[in-house]
Amino acid sequence: MLLRCLVIVLSVLVLGGQATAEQRVALVIGNSEYQQFDPLENPRNDALDISVALRGLGFDVTLEIDVTTDRMDAVLDRFGAAAETADVVLFFYAGHGFQAAGRNYLVPADAAIRSAEDVTTQTTGLDRVLAAMERSRGVKLVLLDACRDNPFGATLEDAGVGSGLARVGTAADFLFAYATQPDNVAYDGTGRNSFFTEAVLHHIYTPGQDIQQMMIGVRRDVLAATGGKQIPWENSSLTRAFQFDDSPPSISEESMLYQLAVNAGDPQLLTLYVDRYPEGSHIEEAVAFLQTGPETQTRSLGLADDADRLWDLARRSRMRPLLEVFVERYPEDPNVEEARRLLDAIPRPEDALPGAICQRLATHPRDATADNPGVPFDRLAQNALSAIQACSAAAAQSPELPHYVALLARATAASGDLPQAVRLYRDAAGRGDLRAMVSLAQLYETGTGVAPDPAAALQLYRTAAEAGSQDAMINFAISLLEGSGGPQEVEDAVALLKRASVEGSSKATYNLGVLAQDGRIDTPRDALDYFTRAARDGAREGYLAAAILLDEGRGVERDPDRAAVMLLRGAAEDRGDVVRQLTENADQWSRDTIAAVQERLQAAGYYTSTIDGLPGRNFSAALAQWRNGGFVAEVLVN
Repeated sequence: MLLRCLVIVLSVLVLGGQATAEQRVALVIGNSEYQQFDPLENPRNDALDISVALRGLGFDVTLEIDVTTDRMDAVLDRFGAAAETADVVLFFYAGHGFQAAGRNYLVPADAAIRSAEDVTTQTTGLDRVLAAMERSRGVKLVLLDACRDNPFGATLEDAGVGSGLARVGTAADFLFAYATQPDNVAYDGTGRNSFFTEAVLHHIYTPGQDIQQMMIGVRRDVLAATGGKQIPWENSSLTRAFQFDDSPPSISEESMLYQLAVNAGDPQLLTLYVDRYPEGSHIEEAVAFLQTGPETQTRSLGLADDADRLWDLARRSRMRPLLEVFVERYPEDPNVEEARRLLDAIPRPEDALPGAICQRLATHPRDATADNPGVPFDRLAQNALSAIQACSAAAAQSPELPHYVALLARATAASGDLPQAVRLYRDAAGRGDLRAMVSLAQLYETGTGVAPDPAAALQLYRTAAEAGSQDAMINFAISLLEGSGGPQEVEDAVALLKRASVEGSSKATYNLGVLAQDGRIDTPRDALDYFTRAARDGAREGYLAAAILLDEGRGVERDPDRAAVMLLRGAAEDRGDVVRQLTENADQWSRDTIAAVQERLQAAGYYTSTIDGLPGRNFSAALAQWRNGGFVAEVLVN
């Protein structure tokens, strides 16, 4: 696997109204075929795929591949002119970049750099790009996905060429985001795209998501996919928010797929759901629906509304099977050409490289990303041989990434060879892989395959937590709360949970909500915030917990309307707890809150009885319709 150097720079402006009302322009450059250096595998692909995504988000995109020195100047001149009248200006650069004497430089494809004088004459200073962007009045977002090593070796050490890119200043309304932490490397990824660009592509279409929240998701995904070897980071002076898609927040991709499939009675999509989300919130319902037989499957996709919903999900999730279904069933749809471009950008399963296959077969569910939900241990055991083969090949091809060894260890454990799995976990943990550290610590805790060693487990958790593992932070915090190996250390435990929460762990955020609700930390009002954020980030049980606080006014002001929103989001996304609460235990909820739920279900067209705050057959049917295909984001906007 080649290390790669890439720079992404985005400049954006937030105006009122829909994103389509903004004038958005983008310059996308991908340099792969260098004349002086070995070719880089993915910058061309990254640039192509980012350009497709940006066009789908309303950008007028100029795409340039393997730009030469002379052409770079002309391209930037036109870009600066376009920036003057644009509301949103975006610059994406994929290719070599380096720093010298504190300044950053982008390297054109034909650059010939052999002396200190060539540094400025054969490259383009990043400040030249920023000057062009500053001609816009928009907020400036700068993302740098750089290899952070010197592509010239020792040739230009006397010229002050250093590792990676220099940190850029913080003028007002800038956000600088880097694909990896300082003095580290960014990797090419397991297939067509770098880890960083792949994560951006999977988060960029999420509706109602602020750019900084998007970067939390990107950071979480890259950290998980690389075992902690690459951790994106940023510094910001933004004074306003920006969303690539400013439509109302929707439900998760998992729930979108289930709702689309069950609403259409489509066995093909339900089977895809079961295969992709074996531990999903709707797995029991999806399996039951498939087992009832074709007589209850009333229709397959075909209505215009189905096309819109399928397209929204397909481009957001980048699931190849969904894009194929869309193109096959809606060949005349206005979005079909963009769907075909996306299909060209997403490899077929049979074309996947060993690294991608290894991750698909062996990733731990706690390392789930937007593209990979992870694999339960019992399911991994069914495919252990295939996983061992793929992960062995990936580890050999990418020796700089011990995460493939950690995945090989998990597959080996699933095959039943625990002694070999322990050896592999130790190897990967010794080289800094976070998942290996956590898994090895759990073995020491339980004495599985090794002699019990609580002290060794705690040290592994501590090391992994310090390096950024959210799982390690949570497990270490639990050990401190329980006083494992010594007295309780509540303050340190809470600090660990709060760090994991800030970095995107929904599990940690939910646990903080429980502690705040019980009066052990913070306040009940903080508990409401914790539960709401936990639900947004993936702990769907947070919706019900937040709704209870709002319905009862427990430490917060009673708010039946907001409680209703939480309940309906939970009804669509959790494991069925909200629906059971509202149908089987309706007497535990205030009539005001149930009435607010009824009002929204009526606005969605599902509830047709009197809005009286009382349960009944029509209310139960409306809730079932809402959960099984009827989510309407607009009725949840206060």
